[in-house]
Amino acid sequence: MFTWRSVLLGGAFLAGLSAAGSNEVAAEKPVLQMLGRISEGRWELRRRDGSVQRICIDSGKRLIQLRHPESPCNRLVLEDGPSSVTVQYTCRGKGYGRTHIRLETGQLVQIESQGIAEGLPFEFVAEGRRIGDCTP
Repeated sequence: MFTWRSVLLGGAFLAGLSAAGSNEVAAEKPVLQMLGRISEGRWELRRRDGSVQRICIDSGKRLIQLRHPESPCNRLVLEDGPSSVTVQYTCRGKGYGRTHIRLETGQLVQIESQGIAEGLPFEFVAEGRRIGDCTP
């Protein structure tokens, strides 16, 4: 027989199962998995303002902190999808940033980043393209 009490108890039970299951899934799910699909090597970043930067990357995560490349920073993942990620980061005493990366292929990405570096604001939009292997 249908009663509100059975609905509430059933809902509480399912919510408990869902919460327990989501903790297990969250612990097992790799973070920023999409960035692992970005090819290692020499990349060319063409910004919309016409400037070009060439960098070697050994991980797609390197593209998150382009304006704070060597700084140890705390990161907060805002979006972690199959084809795009958004990460906000804070580098104590160095500034902060928010970067959105959209994967087109393992060798082509779109990057938007903004924040504060060296006490000044920055903002850029760039296309990143793998152009070859890194030379030692």
